[in-house]
Amino acid sequence: MCERIYVKNYFSSDFKLGVLGGGQLGRMLLAETQKFDIYTTILDSSKEVPCAQICNKFVVGDLMNYDDVYNFGKQVDVLTIEIEHVNVDALEALEKEGIVVYPTPKSLRIIQNKGTQKQFFVDHKIPISPFFRSNSLDALHEAINSKKLVFPFVWKSTQFGYDGMGVKMIKSVDDLKSLSNVECIAEDLIPFKNELAVIVARNKSGEVKTYPVVEMEFHPEANQVEYVICPARISDDIAKKAKEVALKVVELFEFIGILAVEMFQTQNDEIIVNEVAPRTHNSGHYSIEASYTNQFEQHLRAILNLPLGNTESKVGGIMVNLVGEDGFSGNVVYENMNEILAIDGVTPHIYGKKETRPFRKMGHVTIVNKNIDEARKTAEFVKKTIRVISKK
Repeated sequence: MCERIYVKNYFSSDFKLGVLGGGQLGRMLLAETQKFDIYTTILDSSKEVPCAQICNKFVVGDLMNYDDVYNFGKQVDVLTIEIEHVNVDALEALEKEGIVVYPTPKSLRIIQNKGTQKQFFVDHKIPISPFFRSNSLDALHEAINSKKLVFPFVWKSTQFGYDGMGVKMIKSVDDLKSLSNVECIAEDLIPFKNELAVIVARNKSGEVKTYPVVEMEFHPEANQVEYVICPARISDDIAKKAKEVALKVVELFEFIGILAVEMFQTQNDEIIVNEVAPRTHNSGHYSIEASYTNQFEQHLRAILNLPLGNTESKVGGIMVNLVGEDGFSGNVVYENMNEILAIDGVTPHIYGKKETRPFRKMGHVTIVNKNIDEARKTAEFVKKTIRVISKK
C-alpha cells in the first residue's frame, strides 16, 4: 500500500499526531503542539505519567505490546516516539499500511538494541570504543577468564536502559555479582577529555541542521547527566569534528526527526561515538530558553516535513538536572525554589511527577547568560540550593 500523503494543514485542523510515551519528553513536546494547535494523542501505561492530563487524548496501553501500539497507530496520521522502547513489529505493520512513522521502524530496530547499534557503527566505520557482546552472565565470565575481556570495563544492558539505569562500571569480579543476567555489551574504558553531544535534525526532504556541540558532566554515582553546557568549552576544530561525525551517523541511518549523538573527545583529540538516542534528548533541554528553535519544536518540524528552524543559540545556556535526593521517597517537595527563582536567567521546568525517589528525574533548570563561565557558577549554586525531597 502506498504511503499516506501528508496532510498539508496540521494547524487547527483534524490532523492527529500520535506519540508513543507520555513522560517528560512528551510533556515538553506538548508545549510545542499546543503552540501550533496540533491535535495530539498519547499512549502510555499509566494515567499518572506527565502527559496524561495535558494532551488532547490519552490512551492507556503497553508500549511493548503489539496490539496496543498497532491499534493506537491506526487512529493517527503521523506517529512518533518520546522513548525508543516500543514495539517495532507493530510500527513496521503500520508503516506498510500507510501510517507515517518517524523515526522509521528500520532505524529504531537498529538503535533500540545497543549491541545491534554498536555493530552498525562497526559495519559503517563509525569510530567507537572496542566492545564485547554477550548474551548472558556466563558468557561474560567466560570472556573474562579467557582474557577476551579485561577490567575495568563499562557494562551496558543492550535493551531498556534509561536515565543511567542499565549501565555500570565493572572494576573486578565482585562487581559482576550485581549485574542482571541479560544480553549486554562490555565496552573498553576510554580515557577522555570531554563527553560531548550533538543534536541533529533531519526532515523527509533531506534538510539537515545541527545544534551547537554541548559538553556533559555526569553524576559519578547515578551515571546521569548533571550539567549540559552550551556551547561546549572546546576548540573550533574539535567542534567541527564532532559535527561531522554526527552528520555522518544521521545520513547512514537516513534518519528523520531528532537524533542525539553522544560522543567522547579522547586524550588524543579524536571523536568516538558512545551511543545515539532517536528522540529529543536531555542534552538538548537548554534549547528551550537558549536557542532560536528548541529541540521539541524542531522535532515537530522534522517529522512533519516542515522547514527546519534556526539552531543557533541566542545566549549561552546550561541545563541542571533535578533528580530525587538520595534517602527520600514519596510525595515530592521542591525546597528552596524561591531562592533560585530570584536569580536572573534561571528557569525551572517541573515534569509533573508527583512522587520522588532517589535519582529519579523530576525536572531541570536552565541558566542563560552571555558569559558561559558565569552561567556555570550559577548552575553550581542552583544544584547546591534546590532540593528534591519528599513530605515528612
